[in-house]
Amino acid sequence: MNCGFDQTEIVPDNYKILISEEDIQKRLEELGAQITKDFAGERPILIGILNGGFIFLADLIRFINTDMEMDFLRISSYGNARESSGHIKILKPLSADIKGRPVIVVEDIVDSGLSLKFLENMLSAFDPSELKFASLLHKPSKNVTDLKIDYVGFEIEDKFVVGYGLDDGQIKRNLRSIYFID
Repeated sequence: MNCGFDQTEIVPDNYKILISEEDIQKRLEELGAQITKDFAGERPILIGILNGGFIFLADLIRFINTDMEMDFLRISSYGNARESSGHIKILKPLSADIKGRPVIVVEDIVDSGLSLKFLENMLSAFDPSELKFASLLHKPSKNVTDLKIDYVGFEIEDKFVVGYGLDDGQIKRNLRSIYFID
């Protein structure tokens, strides 16, 4: 899925590649195959968590071979900071009716797990038939909840990461690989 142009001029010298574009696409293909198998004959609603999760969701659905619907939620626990505040605000509520429907929440990264736990509690109140979670990245060393992530792209160390939807002060989301800041 390489777009054919060089991004090196927008990658600062202190960014070091953690996960390549090719490795991301290969893993998305695997996750898509698993979701296709798990939801065969169903029509799940995938809920992308904005802003960071939109690129992951857009690429992931291209590897899912079953009918589905999409919606988006926007929450904030970071603002423009690099550490979560622990206080979660809903900035864009859910539009879809998920009552009695299978739901997969699609997030870019899970570190403490507090945002997903918040979403689990909130979305469960709408009575979906099934509620699963997908995250491109997971930092197990930072997790403080017992929430199970059903589909994990990559487990990573506790580093600040940028690219593929993840931002640094609202920029660098457009990088096709994932970088850590050295």
